[in-house]
Amino acid sequence: MKSFPKTAVTATETSRSGIEKIPSSSGDGKHILVIRLSAMGDVAMTVPVISALLEQYPDIKVTVLTRAFFSPLFSELKNVSVYEADVKGGHKGLFGLWKLYKELKSLNMDMVADLHNVLRSNILKQYFRLGSIPFVQVDKGRAGKKALTSLTHKVFAPLTTTPQRYADVFEKLGMPIDLEKACLLPKRAILPSTRELLKGNGQKWIGIAPFAAFDGKMYPLDLMEKVVQTLNEANGYKILLFGGGEKERKLLDQWAGCFPNSINLVGKLAFKEELALISQLHLMLAMDSGNAHLASLFGIPTLTLWGVTHPYAGFYPFKQDPQNALLADRDKFPLIPTSVYGNKYPPGYENAMRSIAPEDVLAKIEEILNTGP
Repeated sequence: MKSFPKTAVTATETSRSGIEKIPSSSGDGKHILVIRLSAMGDVAMTVPVISALLEQYPDIKVTVLTRAFFSPLFSELKNVSVYEADVKGGHKGLFGLWKLYKELKSLNMDMVADLHNVLRSNILKQYFRLGSIPFVQVDKGRAGKKALTSLTHKVFAPLTTTPQRYADVFEKLGMPIDLEKACLLPKRAILPSTRELLKGNGQKWIGIAPFAAFDGKMYPLDLMEKVVQTLNEANGYKILLFGGGEKERKLLDQWAGCFPNSINLVGKLAFKEELALISQLHLMLAMDSGNAHLASLFGIPTLTLWGVTHPYAGFYPFKQDPQNALLADRDKFPLIPTSVYGNKYPPGYENAMRSIAPEDVLAKIEEILNTGP
């Protein structure tokens, strides 16, 4: 079990994209389109950046092009609206994207910040150029990430964080942002029905999100079950289990059935209410995954577990204490990180996360809860 140096959160690559910057401005009431279609963690990381942008340029208006599901993430931000990208329906394909462009153009955009930089947004870029609308895309730092995850010529050094990459886009649009001044979202009130669902008085609420998109960054479920079991036996915690999909629901139902101080939340709350509940947690335990980023938006202490991925890739939760990360042992698994997404690793590295003992996870939980506000 390892933690990583504090400098990893703030360090940036020395090289920057050569895109010419638009002259700095005060915003001047401009209307900015921000594109970030998926995934949940990446969309969540746009929130503090947009919040800082609005705080430092209060006259601007922002429209976020994303999935309708993600709308609750932006509901507390003033002067921000969400435009649904129906990429599997009306906005599918070249003609669908042309239709989307025409719809967006009618909203009188002054400039576009593409925080996604994928095929769809590249096509939109060509359409927007027809209207001479400034269009700046995020530099994903692919070369640096390739070097960081290389199995033969690894350059093990921290890369620019994803929120800073997003902020760099706005700087190129003439609006530099100081992310140190970014405000976290305030806590949100939960519904009486949610409070009734949780029941129990005086217990600290611990969120646990045990799943990730790829096995390489998911803590072994048998070890996570030991963590849940020990927390349950302590009787001082309400353990809120987060996940999605039928397979995850069934597994968490089993845990909830075995451990009376836990509750499976899969399918029980709308995303808006789930966010409100996350904002009220005492602690979130998650992988290198979306739920960690959701909790960080509200400043909830978040303990993250890392397998074949690593915080150096730039995806560490925003403004979280670097010491709240437990990493697989690089002495035993020196090729970590082997990928950015956790989907690639050499033989034997499927066991990397087993180098993080459940006892270490539990000790860190106690440490965070005992030193928190």
